Formats: sequence, C-alpha cells, structure tokens
Amino acid sequence: MIKYVSVAEMQAIESEADVSGLSYAQMMENAGSGLAEVVLEECGYLETEGALALVGSGNNGGDALVALAYLAAEGWKTSAVLFRPRPADDPLVARFLAGGGALYRFDQNDLQPVAGQTEALDLEGLIAGHGVLLDGVLGTGARLPLKPDLAAALGRARQAVAAAEIPPVVIAVDCPSGMDCDSGTAAAECIPAEITVTMAAVKHGLYKFPASQLAGDLQVVGIGLPEDGAVLAAWQAAPCFIPDEDWVSSVLPPRPANAHKGTFGTALVIAGSLNYTGAAWLAGQAAYRSGAGLVTLGVPAPLHAALAGSFPEATWLLLAHEGGAVAEAAAETVLHNLGRATALLVGPGFGLEPASQRFIEDLLIEGAGRLPPAVFDADGLKLLAGLRGWPQRLPPLTVLTPHPGEMAILTGLPLAEIQAERLETARLYSREWGHVVVLKGAFSIIAAPDGRAAVIPVATPALACAGTGDVLAGLAVGLRAQGMPAFEAATAAAWIHARAGLLAAENLGSSAAVLAGDLLPAAMQVLSGLVK
Repeated sequence: MIKYVSVAEMQAIESEADVSGLSYAQMMENAGSGLAEVVLEECGYLETEGALALVGSGNNGGDALVALAYLAAEGWKTSAVLFRPRPADDPLVARFLAGGGALYRFDQNDLQPVAGQTEALDLEGLIAGHGVLLDGVLGTGARLPLKPDLAAALGRARQAVAAAEIPPVVIAVDCPSGMDCDSGTAAAECIPAEITVTMAAVKHGLYKFPASQLAGDLQVVGIGLPEDGAVLAAWQAAPCFIPDEDWVSSVLPPRPANAHKGTFGTALVIAGSLNYTGAAWLAGQAAYRSGAGLVTLGVPAPLHAALAGSFPEATWLLLAHEGGAVAEAAAETVLHNLGRATALLVGPGFGLEPASQRFIEDLLIEGAGRLPPAVFDADGLKLLAGLRGWPQRLPPLTVLTPHPGEMAILTGLPLAEIQAERLETARLYSREWGHVVVLKGAFSIIAAPDGRAAVIPVATPALACAGTGDVLAGLAVGLRAQGMPAFEAATAAAWIHARAGLLAAENLGSSAAVLAGDLLPAAMQVLSGLVK
C-alpha cells in the first residue's frame, strides 16, 4: 500500500519528520540514493553512456546531484546542467565535482562550462551524448504558468530529447518538471519521462490527466520516514492510498479447507431487462468468480429462458415485469425471498422505466432494516437519484458504483467539474451520503464516509466498453456476500477489475478487442495470484 498525497500533505509530512530528527538533508540523501538505485537497476546497461542531470535550485535538483554522486562511485560518467543557480558553497555540488562530474550552467540559451569541462557544448549535444537524463529542474511545489525563461529552457531540452538519434532514458525526479502535482495540469514544455521516481508517496497529479501520460512508469523510493511514517501524525492524517497486490491479498476473505457454500455467502443479484439481458449474466458470473458460495439471479421472468442454459450454477428468482423490465410488484417477491442472502446488488441492465423506479422505492421502504449489505449500480443509480431522501433509505454503507455521468445525475454537478476534481468529489459525497462511492473511470476512486480513499493506478481503454461495469458490480457484491467490509470489498473489486482489463488486453493483443465477458477469465487469472 502506497500513500497518495497532496503537495500540502507531503510538505507537512516532511516538516514533521524534520522536527522529529530526520533532517531535510538526510531525507535528500535517502531520496538521492534511492533514485540512483533505480537508475542502476533499470538503466545499468547505459553506464558507459553516462548520466546527465538537469538541476534546479530546489530539493529535486539536490536529489539529482546526490544520485549522480552515487552513480559516479559506481563508475558512471556524470554531468549536470544548472538550470537555476544553487548556492556557491552548496555541498551537493562540491560532492558531485569531487566525484569527477562535469558541471555546466544554462544561461540565456547558452551552455557554459563551470567545472570539470573546458569545452563549451550546446545543450542538444550534451543531452544526445548521455544515456540517462535526470529531470530535477522543478519540484512538486511548482505552479503554472512557468516563467518565460524557464519555459524556454525546458522547451529546448524537450526538443533536444526528441531530436536525439538515440534519445536518453528520461527519469523524472519526484515529478516531471513543469507539472502541477495537485491538479495534474502540465506545461507544454514538460519533458515526458519513461520513469518517474517519486519520493515517499505518490502525488495527486501523477494519477490525473494529462500529467499521468508524461510521468511514465512510477516508482516510489523512501526518504527514511520511521516505519513508513507510522509515528508521524501528518502521515497518519493523509487518508488516501494506492492499493497494491499485497494489500488486496491481505483483505480478501480466508478460504478454509473445511468450508461449505454457506461459508462464502449468497449474493442476490437483481438485474436485467429485455433490452439488457447480458447485464444480469455478467454480474452473476463475476459474483461467483469472486468466491461467493451461491448466486441467485432475480430477473424479469422473460429473461430466464435466455439465461438459464448458459448459467447452470445460478439459482433463479423470477420477477414480475412490465414490458420486460422489473415491475413494482417484484419488490414483494424479493423481500419474501431474501432467505440467506448476505449481499444484494440492484441495477445492472435495469433500464429506466417508471415501474422499475417504483420497485426500488418499495424495496427500500418495505425492506427497511431487513435488507442485507447492498451494491447499487448503473440504471439502479439513475432511478435511485429520483427518490427523495434516497441516501437515508439505503442499507448502511451501501456501495455505489457510478461512472462520471451517473455521478452527475446523483449530485447535480457538471460532468467537467466532477472529472476535474474526482478525488475531492468522491470523498465529499461519500461523507455527505454516508455510503461508499466508487467513482469509475481512468484511475477509479473509492471513497468511504470516514475519509479513507483509494485510487486504482490503472487507466486503460480495455474497460471502455459496454458491460464492464456489470462485472465490477458483480465482483463487489460477491466480496460483500463473503463478509468483507464495504470499503475493502469495493476497493479490492475495483483493483481486480482494473488488473483484469489490462490482462484481457494483453491476452487478446489489443485493448480494442476486449469485451466485458473477457474480463471474467482474466479476473480468474488475477485472483489466482491472490487466493489459493
């Protein structure tokens, strides 16, 4: 699990660490050594080509200079260009020079040698002459727009990288220079990185567009925080994180050898209409594949014949319908057949018929205090939004899985505002509604009413097709049926779903070829690495 922090949160963590005895200088030393380790691991084959750092006046420039000192000790040729002046007595510059580094100053579009090199070179030649380029000009506190002289210098460096016959591997220090680490906006002059080595925690902007497309692969290195920051109040106060395989594996329910189907719960899936028959099948299959012991599909009666032959493992609850959509009278049937249901999913493939909205209203009113933990998805959310006081009617900590358009209907906010502030929006309404919100899309957000939030570190067009949301909803209700808490179940489901999208695209050789049904075998592959 990796922390996901704003710039202000990271600054507070570093300040508290400094007061607690971990000096800024030591944090920089730790960050720079970690950066060097990444270079050695990822680019060791480029040792003879050497490493060049573009250095600013701040901490990121210091991190880059420390890394160059470590690389020089390993036999690398090292060079640095000061894009911004550093103090005349800077010990990091002195250490870099003592290791044999060549230092230049970029001033008014000219590259001037400072030490270790007698011949003046142009920036383009210097960049082309190195195998690795460390971008340490600007840090996480940079704000846009850039000052004209700095924009021109970065723009020239970006062009030089692009024009090189064999471009260097660009590694950004903490973040690519010229991006806003809160909003994810980026200057046109920002140099695209193949790897971004970010310090201690991932900054918000790195998982927002367009900055995420400039950051390349993210790697996190430590800065020496005690026990991953566990004793720092500022670290604990930062509630957002990025789940990883270890975290997901740790929260999934155990599967004891003496288990029976009742051990793993019953998921009751109320889904489908004549126009969206497949939604019920996809959600039910996903619920089973997540490990649920029994899945019951509650569908409009005309759907049974089409579905039952391809889904022999399911049990069925045939519901009253109007025109092939769930009708109001079906609420009584569902309430009389809750039986051993340990989780309930409502909404995939419902359509938007008024009768289906009345079904949801009656289900919530008549079932108050009787319904199991719930997940609401897709058209179920749109219908829910039309009911007065709907958040108070839902079972406690219901999992809501809107895409941005559905979130706009639920909140009344413009779509552009939601997309610009995805994390903040999900957290705000999770607290206001008292339920877990899964705001789907690139870098899906999962927010809990207690302030916790998770960001799924995946953005893939493989999930941009009809039915993939039904699979996510099915995974979530299947995990809830097994007794997982709402936030953990929603986060694990979203992580498995995202990884399945990547794996399905890999299996098929193209993200364009992925269908929602392809996520099911891919999810099985993902789960095979998590659950034994």
